Amino acid sequence: MMSLGVLLVALAACGTPTETPSQQPKSDSPSTAAPALPPAPQPAIEGPCPYLDEGFVEETNGQHVSKVMTSSDAPHPTCFFYRADGDVQLVTRVFVGEAAVAKGLVDQAAPVATANPAELDGGWAGGYQKVDGGAVFAVSKADTAVIVTTNQEQTIKARRAVEQTISTLGL
Repeated sequence: MMSLGVLLVALAACGTPTETPSQQPKSDSPSTAAPALPPAPQPAIEGPCPYLDEGFVEETNGQHVSKVMTSSDAPHPTCFFYRADGDVQLVTRVFVGEAAVAKGLVDQAAPVATANPAELDGGWAGGYQKVDGGAVFAVSKADTAVIVTTNQEQTIKARRAVEQTISTLGL
C-alpha cells in the first residue's frame, strides 16, 4: 500500500496530468469576454445628418439648430447638432457591426446597473436615464445600436430621436 502512494506521487512529479477538465482554469471565451468598444466618435465634417433633419431636432429637442457636424465614420456617421451658443444639444450615434459591440455600446451609454430598461417595437432593447448635462436613450438589436444623447433632461426627447433614426434607416 505504501508503494502505491509513492508511485502516485512519483507520477505526479513527472508531469502526468492529474487534473480533470473541470479543475483546469477556464479561459475567457469570446462570448463572455467584454468586447473592445470603438472610441467615441468626434465631429469632423460640417453637413447634414443622414438620419435626422434639423427641423426634427429643433422640434423634438426644443432648441434652434445652428450647425450640424458628422463624424468621419462610414457608412454610419455620428451626427452632432449644435445650438446657437456653439454647444452640442443632441448627438445621434449609429453602430453596425458585431452584436456584442452593439450591446456593449448601449451598456456603456445607459448601464444596465443604473438605467431604466427600454424596449422599442421590433426587438430593440437597452436603457435610458438622465446623465450629467442631459439624458440618454440607447437601444440595440442584433448587430446594430442607436444611441442618442441630449442636453435636455427629458429622456422622451432622446427616445423620439432614436425612434426617428431607426425609422429613417428602415431598421
